[in-house]
Amino acid sequence: MTPPLNSYDQPVGETLPDWTPRPTPARVGLDGTYCRLEPLDPARHADDLYAAYRSAPDGRGWTYLSVGPFGSAEDYRTWAEAAALSTDPLHYTVLDNATGRAVGTLSLMRHDPGNGVVEVGHVAFSPLLQRTPVSTEAQYLLMAYAFDKLGYRRYEWKCDALNAPSRTAAERLGFTFEGVFRQAVVYKQRTRDTAWYSIVDGEWPLIREGFRAWLAQGNIAEDGRQKRSLAELRDALEHGTAPGR
Repeated sequence: MTPPLNSYDQPVGETLPDWTPRPTPARVGLDGTYCRLEPLDPARHADDLYAAYRSAPDGRGWTYLSVGPFGSAEDYRTWAEAAALSTDPLHYTVLDNATGRAVGTLSLMRHDPGNGVVEVGHVAFSPLLQRTPVSTEAQYLLMAYAFDKLGYRRYEWKCDALNAPSRTAAERLGFTFEGVFRQAVVYKQRTRDTAWYSIVDGEWPLIREGFRAWLAQGNIAEDGRQKRSLAELRDALEHGTAPGR
């Protein structure tokens, strides 16, 4: 779309005459079919979370995170107690509705209410959560909270550019790759090039409907797996060939 011109015939961004700063993310519970997100509460969640993380065969799941792996339940609880006090990042626990147990955490961070921008980060999903409908729904619930409840315009995902699983996950969930910021971060005594991804509010309705179609009962096969991928469903919705259309 051709940008508008100002009085000097210079191209400028779209005017947002009704824009106001958005609310800051809050400590709220978010309910889904497969999971519930709750603010991180070490007294209630830390033991389950540490046990879930300990189910991994090794510590590779922590390689691209700024913390972990944790050598003991006490070490993890110490981290969780500090994290629970933080408002930015604001950490949420993922509770599996089938078991009631805490199986991972993620956060909303780098809050920018004035510009309507927020980032999902500190994603620490245990093996009990990875590659399950619970993990997808957890991401969806937090996105829906940011866009539909808080009215944010931009939702970001950033990761180590060498973290192939994270980059694959971002693309699967509907994020658009925007580029790599070279030598952007130092963590765990090593350098990091950071890959940037985003979803903006104009893209969100299609992505939201893709999530809903993927999570719907009609998309579940007899073996419990989803029949069609998120990408397939987004493409079908975009071209009017999704079921029921």
